[in-house]
Amino acid sequence: MEYWTAFTIGLLGSMHCVGMCGPIAFALPLNRASVWSIYFGSLLYNLGRLTTYFFLGLGFGLLGFGVALAGFQQSLSILVGIGMILSILIPFFLKRNLSLFSKWNLYVGAVKGSLGKRFGNKSPINLLSIGLLNGLLPCGLVYMGLAGATAMANPLNGGLFMFLFGLGTLPLMLAVSIMGSSLKLSFKNKIKKANPVFIIIIGAVFILRGMNLGIPLLSPKIVAESTEIITCHE
Repeated sequence: MEYWTAFTIGLLGSMHCVGMCGPIAFALPLNRASVWSIYFGSLLYNLGRLTTYFFLGLGFGLLGFGVALAGFQQSLSILVGIGMILSILIPFFLKRNLSLFSKWNLYVGAVKGSLGKRFGNKSPINLLSIGLLNGLLPCGLVYMGLAGATAMANPLNGGLFMFLFGLGTLPLMLAVSIMGSSLKLSFKNKIKKANPVFIIIIGAVFILRGMNLGIPLLSPKIVAESTEIITCHE
C-alpha cells in the first residue's frame, strides 16, 4: 500500500511540481530537430529528477531504519502523519503571512538562478544534470515524500518510495516540458484544490498505520519479535 501511496502523492501533487519547476521544464534546452529528440531530452531531464529522489529516499530510509532500531517505528509513522497534516493546516490558518516564506522564496530563486547557467547547452549529459540538480530544489511536496520514505524505516524501501513518488510526477512534468504552457488553467486549478485534501488523508493514513490497530492494510498489527537468549551450563 505504501508504494501506491507514494505514486499517488506524486501524481496528484504534480501540479505543485509544475508551479515550482515549471519554469525550468518550459525553458529546457531541448534539441527540437525532431519529435523523438524532444521526447528523449525530456526523459533525460526527468530521469535526473527521479535519480536524485531515489538517493534522497535511500538516505531518509536509512534515518528511519535507525529510528526503528531504537524501537520508535510506530511513533515515527504517527509523527510523519501529523507533520503532513500540519504542513497543510498551518499555512492555511496563518494565511501564509510568515516572513520566513519570503526568505525561502528568495533562496529558491537563487537555486533556480544557478540552474539557469546550464541552459545554453543541449547535450544529453547537460539535460540529465539539470534534472539531477532540479531534484535538490526545496519543495514542500518532496518533503512529504521524504517523510514517507523515512517512515518506511529501510534504505532500499525508502529509495523505492521516492522513486515511485517521482514516477507519479512524471506524466505531467513530461507534458509540461514537451507541450509548454498550453495546459488548461481550469485543469491546473482543480488539481491544486484537491491536493491539500489528499495530503491530509494520507497523513491520517500514516497516523492510523502507527497506531497498530490491527486493521488489515490500513493499520496492520505489528508484533515485536522477541529474541530468546539460551545459556549453556556445563
